[in-house]
Amino acid sequence: MALLEVNNLDVRFALRQGDVRALRDVCFSLDRGERLGIVGESGAGKSVAAFSLLNLIARPGYIAGGSINFDGHELTSMSDRALRKIRGHRISMIFQDPMMTLNPVLTIGEQMIECLKAHRRISSREARAISLRKLEQVQIPSPDKRLDHYPHELSGGMRQRIIIAIALLLDPDIIIADEPTTALDVTIQAEIMALLLELCEKHNVALILITHDLGVVSQVTQRMLVMYAGRVIEQGPTREIINDPQPPYTQGLMNALPQMATPGSRLNQIRGSMPSLNKLPSGCAFHPRCDFATRPEGELRPACVDQVPQFVDSGNCQVACHMVAEMQQAERIPVEEKQ
Repeated sequence: MALLEVNNLDVRFALRQGDVRALRDVCFSLDRGERLGIVGESGAGKSVAAFSLLNLIARPGYIAGGSINFDGHELTSMSDRALRKIRGHRISMIFQDPMMTLNPVLTIGEQMIECLKAHRRISSREARAISLRKLEQVQIPSPDKRLDHYPHELSGGMRQRIIIAIALLLDPDIIIADEPTTALDVTIQAEIMALLLELCEKHNVALILITHDLGVVSQVTQRMLVMYAGRVIEQGPTREIINDPQPPYTQGLMNALPQMATPGSRLNQIRGSMPSLNKLPSGCAFHPRCDFATRPEGELRPACVDQVPQFVDSGNCQVACHMVAEMQQAERIPVEEKQ
């Protein structure tokens, strides 16, 4: 049985003009020690999916349907008091901006000790010793001195290492990392991701990595989800998706990587932009931006405009795309005629 199973997750935001669906029928699973990447453009629903796992969706957002089963416990129906025993303890989260995560008026040591004592009955001395060991694990220089520093006295890379140390304080089963290297320079990004990968492998911690950087996903994760307009459109082994992206959207993301462009030429990009969630196109939400949705003679394909694509198996991946379904159908027809 998977450590985490998400089935048909539906998240909405109640607005005056009506509910807006931020997530639609999101399904995935995560095994113990597995590393899963969630990718997509801004507005695809990546962070909403992460926050939903711990029911951290702020009002007017709410979980409208679906199931989130963690180690046999249904999180969607769990009380706030019960959830507090899981948040930060069995499931930890690393947020985008460490300065927004750390309390600026408390020292690093005070914040780490407070976190430990909220979940365990231990003395302040024991909590400080554990905090010191965790800072050593994330390769903080002079960790005993850093415990008495305030967040503003540390560099961005140092603060992010401390956030990782806090996430590991209570030996969680899952770490959710939401764009953990957004505000850092390229060199520090590589160091932080290498550290996070090493710690997850060493302690057999499952990782959900949310990012728009396909290069990072290819190096760190074993499986990945591609999201668009609140829906998963492709999922499967990372290597298989990176090497052979199936839907036009995933192909567009791959082609937009700088290394895919000819030196000196303009970077490739997906035309148009992500649609507003309260004005989603009919059928496949990507069809206004998709080259496949328009036939050579200039007409739109009825299936792309009228029908929401259902998942089909393609190799070891699951893909929600009419193009892939049509290609599979075209491959099957000659075989059936021969029979």
